[in-house]
Amino acid sequence: MQDLRVVYKTLLDFYGPRNWWPAKTTFEMMVGAILTQNTAWTNVEKAIANFGERLSPEFIETVSQEELGEIIRPSGYYNQKAIYLKALTAWLKKYSYDLNKVMKNQGEALRRELLSVKGVGRETADSILTYALEKPFFIVDAYTKRVLARLGYELPSTYDGIRLLIEGKLPRDLDLYNEFHALIVEQAKSFCQKKPLCEGCPLGSFCVKKARQNSRKEALARGKK
Repeated sequence: MQDLRVVYKTLLDFYGPRNWWPAKTTFEMMVGAILTQNTAWTNVEKAIANFGERLSPEFIETVSQEELGEIIRPSGYYNQKAIYLKALTAWLKKYSYDLNKVMKNQGEALRRELLSVKGVGRETADSILTYALEKPFFIVDAYTKRVLARLGYELPSTYDGIRLLIEGKLPRDLDLYNEFHALIVEQAKSFCQKKPLCEGCPLGSFCVKKARQNSRKEALARGKK
């Protein structure tokens, strides 16, 4: 099981900086964190584009829920996500839509507030905190679990258990968390797919799954002799 800092450096050397999260504004990042639930990022981009120059908390507050749903239709579950965006905006209004005021709060306190917002689960909250509000929380998604499991990590059963395991093995550094999560996403899309593509994988020498597969192949080969 390889040190996560070595894994990070290996991925960074292979892929280069990801410069994630792609957004024009901090608020757009927050909206994207809601819209990306249960859909591909390409669909989020289409939904964001439908806002044109109107994407602001003031617009989402005042637009009808039906019209908002039509705007974000490409992201899927659009009626539900319209409710979530309204709820997120209502929370932000408590700070007069001033993100500088929001960011003055401690990360754990902000996380508790976000988790009380309808439609904001742990992964969404941590995405907002890490990418938009500059509070270091490591984001755990399906890609994270898949890649780490293949590297031999025994992962806890809960989201926060996995998050705390990762955070305990890394320096608490916002830029590192940002970049590492983006690199894991790239790795999962490029090589660590559900059916892994092992040829040329930068983590091949660390991969427990690949090592087990090779051992089985060698055992089968010996058995045929």
